[in-house]
Amino acid sequence: MTRTKLRATAALFAVLALPVLPAAAQTAAPPPTTMPARPTRPDRLEQHIATLHRQLRITAAQQPQWDAFAQTMRDNAQAMRADFQQRGAALAGMSAADNMRSYADLAEQHARNMQKLAASFQVLYDTMSPAQKHNADTVFQARAAHPGPAPRKN
Repeated sequence: MTRTKLRATAALFAVLALPVLPAAAQTAAPPPTTMPARPTRPDRLEQHIATLHRQLRITAAQQPQWDAFAQTMRDNAQAMRADFQQRGAALAGMSAADNMRSYADLAEQHARNMQKLAASFQVLYDTMSPAQKHNADTVFQARAAHPGPAPRKN
């Protein structure tokens, strides 16, 4: 694999991880009742999956591989949410060293999840036509150039 493709692949997985890892600062109070409610994390994940499906131009023949990839994203997100909630519940009683170990454990879990996601995506990518692969490379390169959601307004 060329160096450019390796970078593109690494960028792809970094971008795919973004909806999975909640930032510590995202524990803000709910929006006022006069404003429409923000989509929940699962809703945002489903929007991300739908957008990616459309951008990658997944065909009917590729749907089984896509479904497996999308389910891996969902499973990873659910597992990380549970891990972050468990960590959050225990944070008050943690020493600084426990806190650091806990965060390191989350990073390791994230790495394992990314390995699962990478393997799942490779199966899908292998079914793509050369034009689709080029499109996928472009989509993920663009996402890597502009990672993450827009900053929140307080």
